[in-house]
Formats: sequence, C-alpha cells, structure tokens
Amino acid sequence: MTATAAPHSAPPAAPGGDAKDPRYWSRTKRSRYAWMLTFLLLFLMMLSWADKAVLGLAAVPLMEELNITPEQFGLVASAMFLTFGLAQLVAAPLANKVKAKSLLLVLCLIWSLSVVPVVVFATLPALWVSRLALGAGEGPLAPVLMHAVYKWFPAKKGATPAAVASSGVTLGIVAFAPVLAWVIADFGWRTAFVVLALVGALWCALWLVLGKEGPYTSLAVEREIEGAEVGAVVSAGPQVNEEKVPFFRSIANPTWIFAVLASFFAYWTFTLAMSWGPAYFQNVMGFSGQQAGSLIALPAAWGVIATVGLSMLIQRLDHKGVPSRRSRGWTLGLAGVGAGTALLVSTFVSSPVLAVALMSIGFGTAPAMFAITYLVVGELTTISQRGGHLNIANAVLTTGGVFAPAVAGFFIGGAATPADGYRTAFQVTAVLLALFGALALAFVDQQRQRRKLGIEL
Repeated sequence: MTATAAPHSAPPAAPGGDAKDPRYWSRTKRSRYAWMLTFLLLFLMMLSWADKAVLGLAAVPLMEELNITPEQFGLVASAMFLTFGLAQLVAAPLANKVKAKSLLLVLCLIWSLSVVPVVVFATLPALWVSRLALGAGEGPLAPVLMHAVYKWFPAKKGATPAAVASSGVTLGIVAFAPVLAWVIADFGWRTAFVVLALVGALWCALWLVLGKEGPYTSLAVEREIEGAEVGAVVSAGPQVNEEKVPFFRSIANPTWIFAVLASFFAYWTFTLAMSWGPAYFQNVMGFSGQQAGSLIALPAAWGVIATVGLSMLIQRLDHKGVPSRRSRGWTLGLAGVGAGTALLVSTFVSSPVLAVALMSIGFGTAPAMFAITYLVVGELTTISQRGGHLNIANAVLTTGGVFAPAVAGFFIGGAATPADGYRTAFQVTAVLLALFGALALAFVDQQRQRRKLGIEL
C-alpha cells in the first residue's frame, strides 16, 4: 500500500481545512491531547462508580434511619440497573450519530441531578426514584466512553488507553471509598450524596472546555493519518471489509454470546461487592463504617492492577501478532476462572486476612474483564457501527447488576444468620463466574467469526 504520510508527520490539510481538526495535528500534539482526554474520562468513570458505591457505603446508617430490611435494600440496590440497561438500548442508535462529547455531557448532568430526591425527601420511594435516575444517566457511560477513547488512538494502540479509562471502575472506589466513608461517619450519608453531585457538575464544566472528538473514525482515516506504518500492517495481514455488517449476525454467535456472558457474571460479582461488601465487613466481621470503607477499597485497588495489567498484556500480544482469540479470548476466560476460584476458596478459609485477600482477588479481577469484552465485541463489527454495538453489549452485561444485590438480599434476609447468607451469596456468585469464564475460554473465537461475518476476507 502506498504511504500517504511519513511516520511522524501529520497528513496535509485540505484546502480550507480546519486547523482545529486533530487529523491535521502533529503526532506529538495529537498523542498528548489523546492521553489528556483519556485521563479526564478516567476521572469520569471513577466518579460514576463512586456514585454507585456510595449506597453500599451508606448501607448501615441508611437502613437504620429509613427502617429498610435487607430484602428492600437489595431491591433498591438493583433498581438503578433496571434503567441502566434500558438507557443503553436508547443510546445505542445515538452513539453512531451523536458526538461522544455531547452524550457524555448529558449523561453526567443526569446523574449529578439524580441525588435531589433522596437528599430532599429521604424516604424509601425517594431512594427508588434517585437510583432509577442514576441508572438512566450512567447506563450508557462505559460504551460511549470507550468509543470516545478508541477514536483517539490507532486500532493497534487502543487497548492500553481503553484499559486506563476502564480502570476507573475500580480506581474510583479506591480513591473515593475512604473519603466517602469519612464523610458519612462525620457529616451523615446525605452529605456524601451531595458531594458527589457537586463533583459531577464541576466535571461537566471542565468537559465543556476541553472535550473533543477523536479523528480515528474509520480505517481509511487511520491509514491517512498514520501513513506507511498502517499501510504495512494492513498489507501484511488479512484484508478488512468496512461494509456494514447486519446487526443480528454480529451478536447471534458463540463469540459474542460467551464473551458478554462472562462479563455479565463479572458485573454481577463486582456489583455484589459494592452493594453488600461494606455491610459484610461491618455486620459480620465487626469493623466500623470507616474501616469497612477502607477495606472495600482493597478489591478495587487490585482491580486497577488487573485491568491495566491484563490490557497491557493483550496489547503486547497483539503487537507480536498473536491471534486475538488467544490474546483476548483466552485472557477473558482465564480471568473469569481465576476470579471465581479465588472468591469460592475465600468462603472456606478460617483466616480473616487470607479470606479478605482472596475476596480482593476474586471481586477485583472481575471488572478487569469488562474492557476485554469491549475489545472482543469491537472486533465483530465495523468502526462506524462500533458505538452502537458496544452499547448493546454493555446493556446486556450490566444487567448482572439487576440480579446480584437483590438475590444477595434475599439470601441474607432469609438465612439463619447473616454470615450464612453472605457465604451462600458469595459461593453462588463464584461458581457462576468460574463456569462462564471456562465457557468463554472454549467458545470465544474472533477470527473465525470475523471471516463468517465477512469482515476479514
């Protein structure tokens, strides 16, 4: 393929072209801006998970003040995921048509305003309304955010920045959980909700100034920007067809189904930890509210390491030419098997320190699987269709959050002792996570599916 630009130069601007278009920036400027936006989106992902986790952190005082049973609390914790998935289905067609900058701004504004009902009225119905609104605002965030990040990097360099942004799933809890636990203990749970809303509003103001669309909107544009470097890669590998792929063919196949189901149970696992983990540390292990907030940060801290580490491994394997079935599919499956096994073993050991360590590995490895599933799903469609497909995949996998808190609430409320209820909830979760990790290991095969779909010729 003929080179269109030197490896370290920008493509020439068309007559009258917009100098503000990142396509015509120098590679250094484009890379710096791309990473700046990646870290800004990382903070947004951190904030979104702090908003989810604050309910679990406030569980004990909130349940006592509002006289909420474990069953009711479990249903409330699941409530946001009812609108979480529905909002993604609404956003899916918009993701391919509306700029990510605009979508991300609207989503953050919605969830920042979602705290109003519960702060003003402080009743169980108000809590329901607040969590349903939060789900509507946060539901489409991850796929829209991933699509925004992918548009700032060439295809072969997107795994690590996407993982950095995705690590906000766990890094948000590491950063915010101890602070929110202190705010709840000293100023009350309402103040914690208000603080998160104010931080969200400040992020919106910053995004209005700095937010921008990335230039990598198709393979043709990527070849234009990257020049000979991409041309050599494309000519050496299989030819890629950029014609649109029928939607249902992209999802009605074992690769899509088992990659998404593996992350469905990973989402189930991590939502269980965030909803019931702090209460477990308080009610079963006897820690204070602030100590519980610090302990729940341990699986989140491991999640940051796992998310970035596994994605860096994937990117390195991709650069070495390892088929993505092994670099991505096998990594996804093995992560599920390992996390499920660690969580299951944690329910049988007698040492509290070892139990917490194993729980941290089990609960923390689960969210690392989300970013890998996004990579797999992105391979099963064209770049122009990717935003919508990521929304659909995320809508399915995040429904794990609908079930996990509610199921655990009924286990805990119906057991002879709270400890028995927690143990059962953790064991059921661990077995499902390991089982579907093994199924992903066996059935995820992107190369075969891309050939069937006509994406690779």
